[in-house]
Amino acid sequence: MDSSKLSEFALIARLTHALPQGPGVVMGVGDDCTILDLGGEQLLLATCDSQVEGVHFLLQGAQTRPELIGCKALAVNLSDIAAMGGEPRFVLISLILPPHLETAVIEQLYEGLRQEAVRYGTSIVGGNIAGSGVGHQLVIDITLLGTVERGHVITRAGAKTGDVLCMTGTVGDAAAGLHTLLYPQLAYPEEACQAVRARCLTPQARVREGRLLGQLGPEVVTAMLDISDGLSGDVQHLCEQSGVGIAIALAQLPVSPALLAMARCVARDPLDWALHGGEDYELLFTVAPEHVARVRQMIQVQTGTPVTVIGMVCAAEEGRYVTYADGRREPLIARSWDHLAADADT
Repeated sequence: MDSSKLSEFALIARLTHALPQGPGVVMGVGDDCTILDLGGEQLLLATCDSQVEGVHFLLQGAQTRPELIGCKALAVNLSDIAAMGGEPRFVLISLILPPHLETAVIEQLYEGLRQEAVRYGTSIVGGNIAGSGVGHQLVIDITLLGTVERGHVITRAGAKTGDVLCMTGTVGDAAAGLHTLLYPQLAYPEEACQAVRARCLTPQARVREGRLLGQLGPEVVTAMLDISDGLSGDVQHLCEQSGVGIAIALAQLPVSPALLAMARCVARDPLDWALHGGEDYELLFTVAPEHVARVRQMIQVQTGTPVTVIGMVCAAEEGRYVTYADGRREPLIARSWDHLAADADT
């Protein structure tokens, strides 16, 4: 079958369904990180991600700064470690370089990678450089290793009926920021435009928040992942892995004033960006109901990051749906980023 006929996750499942799992593999494919057991008090987390010029970032344009591209490339991997409750430790970076790329640009890109690694106490320990041949795209490929205390790793698979669905920060800003980069000719409210562009160009991995949530253990924080593909798609991943359904209260979605201003400017429903936009890199997690108030207060006090209750976990047969303030409910359809879809929504 032509891979273009499969979604990203369908292709992953097709390629990996028969892979053997040797000793020490606690969890292979299917979560934000692979979990490996090498003995001792800590488990090893491993994740990798590729950023492709023209798909994930642009090297040309008034808003392009190579060091910010480097920062973001590492941030998306740091977010995976955060989503498991882990601590990022070691990073390997491979660059596929087109022949026209100037050395100064490569140096600025690497400076951004270095700055992000230092910010999170992570060591760049190796990697690879190769030419792209006849290709004309820069590719940044990163493998990140982290650790998490045994018994404190949080996966996507632990949510239970009655748990409360929470998230950090706000949602949809990065998608609005991308819109301004794709359509720079439009007139946007300046302050709001700067705010959403910053969320798009320089996402902040919630590593500290993830560590605190992980330390509470899976009896309190029952499941977690980061919002990378978009809320609707990542909710689907959580439901599939946990075998549950979810109801999201639209009125409770934390959308920023900047997002609302941008949506008014372009006559777009802000909930479209909030539900289906990607790359916010906030943490989406479920909490046992008796612990919700304590978890929210702890994260707010220790990190300054707000935590919002956005829904409830229900039985799998109820499916995934959204509720309106007037009581109406509609199915939640995943319309999030798919790397293999030529017409992926922006």
